[in-house]
Amino acid sequence: MFYREIPSSGEPLPALGMGCMRLPETPDGKVDEPAAVALIRAAIGGGATYIDTAWPYHDGESERIVGRALQDGYRERAFLATKLPSWKVESREDMDRYLDAQLRRLGTDHLDAYLVHALTRRRWNKLWDLEVDTFLEEAKADGRIRYAGFSFHDDLSTFKRIVDEYAWDLCQVQYNYLDEHYQAGTEGIRYAAEKGLAVVVMEPLRGGLLARRPPADVDEIFADASVRLSPAEWGLRWVLDHPEVTTVLSGMGTPEDLDENLGVAGTTRPGALSPEEHTVVEDVREVYRARLAVPCTGCRYCMPCPCGVNIPECFAQVNNAGLYDDPAYAQFFYRSLLGEGGLASWCTECGMCLSLCPQGIEIPTVLKEAVALFEDGTDL
Repeated sequence: MFYREIPSSGEPLPALGMGCMRLPETPDGKVDEPAAVALIRAAIGGGATYIDTAWPYHDGESERIVGRALQDGYRERAFLATKLPSWKVESREDMDRYLDAQLRRLGTDHLDAYLVHALTRRRWNKLWDLEVDTFLEEAKADGRIRYAGFSFHDDLSTFKRIVDEYAWDLCQVQYNYLDEHYQAGTEGIRYAAEKGLAVVVMEPLRGGLLARRPPADVDEIFADASVRLSPAEWGLRWVLDHPEVTTVLSGMGTPEDLDENLGVAGTTRPGALSPEEHTVVEDVREVYRARLAVPCTGCRYCMPCPCGVNIPECFAQVNNAGLYDDPAYAQFFYRSLLGEGGLASWCTECGMCLSLCPQGIEIPTVLKEAVALFEDGTDL
């Protein structure tokens, strides 16, 4: 495992961290707790000691399960990060209330990093008025948190403003070879690094999309390259190639995922990609961009839908229909996964999801597209 430093302290962080938003699940959709605990502990044992969770992940179960995984001496070996649910905060007192509740869930007396979650311009303005800066300073002073950071879902100008308005230790941004100019993007991570922030990358494989077997035209580009890598290896290597990046979070769901990602993180230093490899990624990017219908990462901030629509799964299958050369394959999964509940046609266009989506997706409009793709002319 290669390590990179937190600029504000010089403390080393591993190049790879374990994201706990997509833990292993049982067939009924619940977290497979024994498998999740084993996987988190294996990640720590392999050097991926940055463990990232948050209040809403797995409907609140992620923090508790992470806490269980960190028992038996694993807490002392981990760099533990969770996040203040910014959209729930209505007062200065709420900040302390959520932090203290999260410490109890996680079974620890302190967090290595506490990030203000999913900041947008509107949320930052509200939290600033509620004196979130004072809260963070007091939480540092009393030992509940060691480092303060934020995760982000808005435009570049807002990102720069937030970076400048508080003495952050780290930031967390969505970054992958499809999203190099999206939200903070390349310019944003460079700006943060220049300002002395550690940069933690989420969604390096775009919610797993870039790790799947690619469509034929993408597969052909990879096959023609002089190096043989899996789609996941290409995606992770591209992110880790950036010197501004401190740690890459990967939502590893199996031991095989973990082993593959540890291998990449242990062999990829900044600047490792050759000119040919950069060209390969650029060619693949253009093919994917032409195919991608919906910029959904599966974060589930839109859930639960009051009408019962499984929005992320609907979007995943809309994207699969375009990304893979088999629309019938996507329809099969749509019918299999949603035939008993969660159909796009259940949407009433109430609009409650629109303000919750970090990607700014026009959710009701895309759900209509899903109905046209997968339901019209069927018995669903």
